[in-house]
Amino acid sequence: MDLEVWKKSRILRNNISEIIKAFPPEEKYRLTDQIISSSRSIGNNIAEGHGRFHYLDASKFLIIARGSAVETIDHLIIALDNSFIKKEDFEQLKHDCEECSKMINGYIAYLKKQAKAA
Repeated sequence: MDLEVWKKSRILRNNISEIIKAFPPEEKYRLTDQIISSSRSIGNNIAEGHGRFHYLDASKFLIIARGSAVETIDHLIIALDNSFIKKEDFEQLKHDCEECSKMINGYIAYLKKQAKAA
C-alpha cells in the first residue's frame, strides 16, 4: 500500500508486537490481546477506508482508525502503570500513535476537500 499514513501505522503495529513479547504471560488474554487488537485496527481501518471509492465513506473508517490510535495510547498507559514497559518505550510508542493520528487527520481533511470538489 502506498499511503504514508498506513506505512506509519504498520511500523507502529510492528513495534508494539515486539514490545508486548515482554508482557507477563497472565496478560496474554487481557492487555496483550487488547493492545494487539487496537494497534492492528489502526492500519486495518486505514486500508479499508482507502479501498472505498467514496470520500465520505473512507473518512468514516479513518475516524475509527484515529480512535484506535487513542485506544492504543490508553493500553500503553496501562502497560506503563503496571511496569510492563519502560517510560522511554512508552514515550516513543505514544509519539508514534500521535503521529498516526495527525496523519489520519490530514488524510481526512484531504478527503473532505476532494468531496467538496467533486
